[in-house]
Amino acid sequence: MLKLIARRLLLSIITLWIVSVIVFGATELLPGDVATALLGREATPETLARLRTELGLDRPAGQRYVEWLSSALRGDLGMSLAKRNTPVIQLIMERMRNTLLLSGLAAL
Repeated sequence: MLKLIARRLLLSIITLWIVSVIVFGATELLPGDVATALLGREATPETLARLRTELGLDRPAGQRYVEWLSSALRGDLGMSLAKRNTPVIQLIMERMRNTLLLSGLAAL
């Protein structure tokens, strides 16, 4: 039984890692970037360059992924781009109660 649990846990970790690589890679392949989406098409090149530097978008994708992954493993999921200056973990925790309630009821 313990062997089965360990195997399932390992497969879950591998699955989460694969999903994170796919999602990160997919966002890299999308046209445009976050800076353009946040500031709009009317933004000046200087403003876009400053925001890209601020968000770390001027660094290579592999480096950004490794930095994000190491932060995520420590529990720091970064800041929300949709709700500026709001930690992602805070947004997740705001919705955790209802998520757990629905999951518990579905398990019954």
